[in-house]
Amino acid sequence: KRWLDKEENLLTKMRNNHSQWIRTLGACWGYAGFFLLMLFAIVRLAAVSIDAMLYEIKAWHWLLLIANTLFMAYSEGYKGFQKNYSPRLAARALYLSKHGSTKQLLLAPAFCMSFFNAPRKRIIISYSILVMVIVLVTLFRFLPQPIRGILDFGVVVGLSWGVISVAYFAYCYAFGSLIAVDGEVTEEVASN
Repeated sequence: KRWLDKEENLLTKMRNNHSQWIRTLGACWGYAGFFLLMLFAIVRLAAVSIDAMLYEIKAWHWLLLIANTLFMAYSEGYKGFQKNYSPRLAARALYLSKHGSTKQLLLAPAFCMSFFNAPRKRIIISYSILVMVIVLVTLFRFLPQPIRGILDFGVVVGLSWGVISVAYFAYCYAFGSLIAVDGEVTEEVASN
């Protein structure tokens, strides 16, 4: 009898460790999906920005480059990512590592980016930003060089700031050195 109890305890511990390992892997998948998406955009836009330097650059182009880069660094990088999006994404990844359901783990990048299991307002904001980015990318393709490359350079700076800030918050959450931020998860804690 005693041997069976020890055996059951060992099996329970193994199941719990297996579940925790899968949840941790799901959180890593959430981060990886975000980073891959951002790095893909950064590489493509950086190529367009570098191409812009092959054109004749006038003084007003340089002014536009400086103004747009500062604006994008502040609005997209600092205000958008560092102060808002990045801590929430990291908090949602932390939630996945502790409580993620099968659906959340499989769709971890979309879950971490608040496309589901978030308050209605947050989901609307997430999809609105997605549509806005698609529209802007489409419109930017019609801009002539070097204007397109100059504007894309500001986006590269903002996205790069975002990648760095998500990596920072991921590191802080992984090592427990950050005060918890509300990940705005609306689903009950998963039971699996």
